Order: sequence, then C-alpha cells, then structure tokens
Amino acid sequence: MTFTGFPEAAFDFYDDLEVDNSKVFWEAHKDIYRSAVLEPITALTDELADEFGPAKIFRPHRDVRFSKDKTPFKTHQGAFVASGPATGYYLQIAAPGFRVGSGFYDAPAERLANIRKAIDNNRHGAELAKIIASLVRGGWELGGTTLKTAPRGYDVDHPRIELLRHKSLSVTRDYGFDEIIHSAKLVNRIRTHWRETTPLLDWLADHA
Repeated sequence: MTFTGFPEAAFDFYDDLEVDNSKVFWEAHKDIYRSAVLEPITALTDELADEFGPAKIFRPHRDVRFSKDKTPFKTHQGAFVASGPATGYYLQIAAPGFRVGSGFYDAPAERLANIRKAIDNNRHGAELAKIIASLVRGGWELGGTTLKTAPRGYDVDHPRIELLRHKSLSVTRDYGFDEIIHSAKLVNRIRTHWRETTPLLDWLADHA
C-alpha cells in the first residue's frame, strides 16, 4: 500500500475517543480506526523502512492492570523504529496533531551509568551538548524524565548537570495540523527530520 496521507477522519476519530473512551464507541468505530489510522500509519512506516528499518506499531489497547485510569484505549497511535535498546525514532498521530521524535525512553542502571559517564567526559559530553544545541536551534524540543537534583556522584555545579539529570532523553518536533500530514509528502518530511536526529542516536549507540 502506498502512503497518500492521513485523512481528516483520523483526527476526528481521536477527538471523539477522548470524549467517549469506551468499548462501545470502539466497536462502533473500529472500521474508521482501521482505514483512517492503522492502514495509513502502516503504509507510512513501510515507506520509511528502507532507510530506518521496520517499525513497531503499538497496540491501541491500554494496559490497565496497574493503573488507576481504566479507560481501555490509547488516545494516540504511535510507531517506533528501534536503533538500539529502548532507543530510536518515533512518530505519533493524536487529537492534538502529528509529531515525530528520537531518543531513548528507558535505560537500566548500567546503561544509564554509561551515558552519564560519557556526559561527564569533557570531549564526549561536549559533543552531546553540541548535538542537542543544534537540534534545539533547528526547532526540536528537548524532553525526557529528569531528576530534580544531581545524580549520585555528580556535583550540582557540573557544566552539563542538566544533561546528567536525564533518566530518559528525547527530542520531539510537533507538526500540529500542517497540511502535509494529509499528503504523500509527509514521508520525505519525516525522512529529513529523522536524519537530523541521527547524530543523537549515533552518540547513544557509541556511549550507552
């Protein structure tokens, strides 16, 4: 299937799902989910796979076993292309619009320690800071979960303390409701933007 863009019905579907997140609504509208969301995002990631690799398209159902929020369905559809453990490229469609991102969303203690050791290193840490500064200047937003203070073993006055605080780290770019979302041109827009983040993923591959 060739990607031709997401229809407006994709955004309408998630607008309505936020109002009525129930199995009754889902069953009544699952054909819209399939045609307006699942099929286009599958075609989109298939076209990106030649350069970035195959994507994992996340299930629409929420895992509510350990959550106080028992709503059964996610109010967004995401897809992830791994470049390493819990690291890679991301895209998502939801009621607020379309967005892309890159980075790592989880790291066990040893891997996180390696990342922080590299950030602490004057050469490698400065390289990461330069990569992120360039991305932010180019319109990316830095995010991720962070500690409120310095991680154990590091001084609060460290020149890269803000990076050292990260337990996960990502950069995201919000497309909102740009008209390109509804056209085949979205494929090359994402290619361009994901390529911009490749130095970040390469740094993580080298040092994590």
